[in-house]
Amino acid sequence: MSDSALSLLLTICRFIQVSKEGNSPFTYVIVDNQTKTRTCIHTPGYPPLLPDELSHSSLLSALNGARLVYFDVRLHQTALLVAEEAARRKIPILIDAERKREGLDDLLNFASYVVCPAKFPQAWTEAPSVAKALVSMLLRLPHIKFVIVTLGEDGCIMVERNGPGETMELEEIDVDELLESLYQKKNNDTAIPKCIPSPVMKLKASGIGTVSGRLFVGTAEKIPPSELIDTTGAGDAFIGAVLYALCADMPSEKMVPFAAQVAAASCRALGARTGLPHRTDPRLASFLH
Repeated sequence: MSDSALSLLLTICRFIQVSKEGNSPFTYVIVDNQTKTRTCIHTPGYPPLLPDELSHSSLLSALNGARLVYFDVRLHQTALLVAEEAARRKIPILIDAERKREGLDDLLNFASYVVCPAKFPQAWTEAPSVAKALVSMLLRLPHIKFVIVTLGEDGCIMVERNGPGETMELEEIDVDELLESLYQKKNNDTAIPKCIPSPVMKLKASGIGTVSGRLFVGTAEKIPPSELIDTTGAGDAFIGAVLYALCADMPSEKMVPFAAQVAAASCRALGARTGLPHRTDPRLASFLH
């Protein structure tokens, strides 16, 4: 790439491959202020970064000192090369499983954490409910520590795997019934994001299997219509906050509402970046101190 996006990328990226005749990926977003909807017109980057263009020395340099690696499953062949090296170095990997893409299954085998939108878990597992699908994902992907499904204004659901060797005396419960019981504990009068966790239990998905862990229900901030400007990038803001929380060793009970708070802040301004809060933002104070 050799265009106006390059200077910005060079300030935030440790490694970048420049193609003098190429172009950066670009998305033009049309926002309808009345319906609060958006239309995205995407231009892919060209040429794509191929595995043989990423030298081993550059790969090692890029991963040196990294605490976490993030993939959105684009450029999957090169991403897989990076994931294999990250796994060898025991660097945790978070996968943004937006939808089924070529190479996704290969990358998921290296994942430590997965964040996905509402329709993905059932589409990927063919399970009859979201809760059962999350259990199925943990069973099919034994390296995953947690999976979060984002639900927009309805918050999120998270299943977190329990540590090994801690399952002997746990109560077994149907995961759909447990999810319903957590939803009943929601306080609909509270505007700020909250997290409702279950105890560590054996989460049973009938016809699929059982996994030991905890189920979390996270609520979203109730944004007044007059303050809701643009939801573009809200999901990316949520994932970015999860990445920050993991690097900060934030407990799950705090991470879930923290990510929801950051996502809500991003919806109060036009564009994907304008509304993102700084660490000094008073809305984040309770999470960072």
